[in-house]
Amino acid sequence: MRLLNTKTFKLDEFFGDNIPEYAILSHTWEGKEVSFQLSILPSPSPGWAKIRNSCLQARSDGYNYIWVDTCCIDKSSSAELQEAINSMFQLVP
Repeated sequence: MRLLNTKTFKLDEFFGDNIPEYAILSHTWEGKEVSFQLSILPSPSPGWAKIRNSCLQARSDGYNYIWVDTCCIDKSSSAELQEAINSMFQLVP
């Protein structure tokens, strides 16, 4: 699982049970969103402003990580995309 670090604005990858607590950005898509491929290139675009502000809010709420569908999922990989979609419907104990 990839999560966006709220301090560095970089993606970190976690495996198995080693996943930290994280916030989730719920948003509407507007124009050009930040994709997985573009997430390594922060820019002054509206998409990055939304992610930056979400990171700042998550950090002020005590979270070091945030999950954002547009940049934490590599949509060029059909297997990864399908796994992400399936995991959205799993019940959490």
